[in-house]
Amino acid sequence: MADDTRLSRRNLLAAGGALAGAAMGGGAQAAPPGTPPAPSVPADTGAVQGGRVMFPNWRGAGDRPPAPSPAPQPPGQRVGYCVVGLGRLSLDEILPAFGEAKRARLAAVMSGSPDKAKLVARQYGLPDDAVYGYDGWDRLKANPNVQAVYIVTPNGVHRDNVVAAAAAGKQVLCEKPMAVSSDECREMIAACAKAGVKLMIAYRCQYEPHNRAVIKLARSGEFGRPRLIQAFNGQTTGLPEQWRLRKALAGGGSLPDIGLYCLNTTRAVLGEEPNLIQAQIHSPPDDPKYREVEETASFTLHFPSGVIAQCLSSYGVYEARSLTLHTGTAAIDLQNAFAYQGQRLIIGHRDGKNAARDEKVLSPKNQFALELDHFARCIQEDLRPRTPGEEGLQDQVLMEAIYEAARTGAPVKVGPPPGAGSGLDVTRGPEPEEPG
Repeated sequence: MADDTRLSRRNLLAAGGALAGAAMGGGAQAAPPGTPPAPSVPADTGAVQGGRVMFPNWRGAGDRPPAPSPAPQPPGQRVGYCVVGLGRLSLDEILPAFGEAKRARLAAVMSGSPDKAKLVARQYGLPDDAVYGYDGWDRLKANPNVQAVYIVTPNGVHRDNVVAAAAAGKQVLCEKPMAVSSDECREMIAACAKAGVKLMIAYRCQYEPHNRAVIKLARSGEFGRPRLIQAFNGQTTGLPEQWRLRKALAGGGSLPDIGLYCLNTTRAVLGEEPNLIQAQIHSPPDDPKYREVEETASFTLHFPSGVIAQCLSSYGVYEARSLTLHTGTAAIDLQNAFAYQGQRLIIGHRDGKNAARDEKVLSPKNQFALELDHFARCIQEDLRPRTPGEEGLQDQVLMEAIYEAARTGAPVKVGPPPGAGSGLDVTRGPEPEEPG
């Protein structure tokens, strides 16, 4: 074939129609003279609609339709974050999540270790002037590339970090638990309100698709109303020097660290606030790791609707993270409920004369990217976050009641926050957007 008649694959795709089909099919015969030309079928069917590229569903009726193609904002339009604290969670989960975010971008880092901060900044392409020490809030205030901060420091310094960020005029996303006391939580809420900035607590599970599916199932009544909930979050812990085993920095042991997921998720699933708490705390008396904080916490939440939730957290058992809702007609089991990935949603129910266990298969999403994007959207569109400071405060109040119930051995009466009104989700903002 002469050079002037040779077609590349790219040219064939651009040409479309019968020519492309014949050339790529191999051995196709030329149409007889006088045959009408075949209609042109473009290979690229994407079209711009509503600011994103949309494609028609190419799958048949027997397959689930594909998810919409990603529609990230241009980098210059995204909310710039400074990640405050460069521990394991930041390095292993949060910083990589910016690569999957659509509204958020990494703009700066703050750390007490200059060498670590400079290295991380280079790894993520940040300039030298985007690196801050913990005394750099005044300089951060003057950086227009940073609109928000993500506080990922030990629990005992959350209050000081959030107050400093608010004074710098930055919107604040803070890791859970919000603080080490309800009084500190109230100070954080007041500081952000005074500065006119938003405050969101990073309850990533409330944005994760499988957890959200459980919430929808529980509230839809598809399998009847929930009657009992079992939530467990456990792992083993070593390294006695770690800050999570120091009460001044952690506020407590397994309860505020991993038991909080059981508490917060149970509240989020029902939308209710418990009215009574019973609890027990245990630590091995011969293990010096637990001189200051507890190994295991067991607590029972009683809700106005009659639901009873049994929750357990422990630093002394093999890793397991589960959530099960029991209704009159089904057991809704979320495996790996509080893990960073690997969630499986299994529904056990009656199928005629048989028992069935069906899995609801959902596309996995990066939980940290989802929460980063949710807060970015709240900043861009002036929305109240789904998990604002009031959500973190309520959990802290309830954890204090759990410790009190364990200390006294008597049930503790609790309820919704004063002035919160009635109804569901009294401590939460509007529903988060569905991940695309």
